Amino acid sequence: MGQTKCSRSKIVLKSKLRKYFLSRILENYFPISFYFSVSLMNLAVDLKTYSYMEKEIILLNISGQDKPGLTSSLTNVLASYGAKILDIGQANIHDTLSLGILFEIKAKSNSAPVLKDLLFKAYELGITAKFRPITLERYEKWVNSQGKNRYIVTILGEKLAAEQISAVTDVISNLNLNIDAIKRLTGRLSLVDEVDYARACVQLSIRGEIKDKAYVTEAFMKISQQLDVDIAFQEDNIYRRNRRLVCFDMDSTLIQTEVIDELAELAGVGAQVKAITESAMQGEIDFNESFKKRMALLEGLSEEVLQKVAKNLPITKGAHRLIKTLKSYGFKTAILSGGFTYFGHYLQKELGIDYVYANQLEIKNGALTGGYLGEIVDGNKKAEFLKEIAKQENIDIAQTIAVGDGANDLPMLNLAGLGIAFHAKPKVKENAQSSISSIGLDGVLYLLGYHDRYIDLEA
Repeated sequence: MGQTKCSRSKIVLKSKLRKYFLSRILENYFPISFYFSVSLMNLAVDLKTYSYMEKEIILLNISGQDKPGLTSSLTNVLASYGAKILDIGQANIHDTLSLGILFEIKAKSNSAPVLKDLLFKAYELGITAKFRPITLERYEKWVNSQGKNRYIVTILGEKLAAEQISAVTDVISNLNLNIDAIKRLTGRLSLVDEVDYARACVQLSIRGEIKDKAYVTEAFMKISQQLDVDIAFQEDNIYRRNRRLVCFDMDSTLIQTEVIDELAELAGVGAQVKAITESAMQGEIDFNESFKKRMALLEGLSEEVLQKVAKNLPITKGAHRLIKTLKSYGFKTAILSGGFTYFGHYLQKELGIDYVYANQLEIKNGALTGGYLGEIVDGNKKAEFLKEIAKQENIDIAQTIAVGDGANDLPMLNLAGLGIAFHAKPKVKENAQSSISSIGLDGVLYLLGYHDRYIDLEA
């Protein structure tokens, strides 16, 4: 009997405490700006501004310390009132949660009880809950906007500063575009431990109508040059999410050297060949003409020298990480180079590349003749090989990516679904769809939307 009395007293006390805390919560959670009028005596809520004959639509915003079971607790409350979830989204920064739930309840059920229970549950969980009524007209307008064009803006750099993100978002705002989502693709950086290879990437998902895409690209290019940051702008379509073939230039892209320049140094004609190479890469002279001139200067170079150069090729930072990840996700890869098959085949074995198309050196009696075999692989030929491989693999051209640094790469960069100028010459950057200049070759993965956790699978 005594125990029953004690239990009842506890229940009464708990009920009183609940009412007290609820009244304090309501004072904090229902400012005038939310269009609610609250009576602490009867918990009546004036819902005139968003009451309809059939339904009420309410946006619940939650913020506070993230913890397990939070979403479950809130949706359990909504479930007990038969609410329908119209939209839900969550973001988490430094264990701080921002959760939004757009829900619908029948008007005849009266939304006051559900709001009351949500507030009390929020108090129990130590989080902040805010409500906003959504008119049916506004909701339908939001629904109808989902067909608008969507784009992805990727911001890349060793580190990202507020100034860089501000400049990019200013362009987006000035075009009256809406940012639907912001996602960090790189892992968390320590402020204490030294990082061998610093990189930072943020991806913005934007929505709206863009009448002049060239203007957007130009605006981002100016920011890139002024603030030392890479900015990629892509249409967010089905092809962006389903790339299947990546084609690379070799010299100064997959490897950090121009092989023909190295061979020339060893042949004692370095200055002449380097001048011709640079002129060709800048687009000042025809590639085929430059190729023939350089080849003639290499006559008599020993094949042993070629072997030595091949074994010591400086592979570009991020190349191993990139190719390994592409292979693990089923991509096909190719080297399309104005360089030489002799070195392309070495890289093919080293990195696991599927295809190699490049120029074939003519070797007789263990030395270069100064000639070549077959057709010269120039810029147009690279584009042809890209099409050929795509056709052979039954891949739509829009699902392809091309990466290169020189003027002779532009035909394939402009043909591919995504063309990336990698640490490229100014003329190439200006004419390519996207560019990477601040980090390594694995930056390509961020343009594909991959997060570090999907790249470093063994970590």
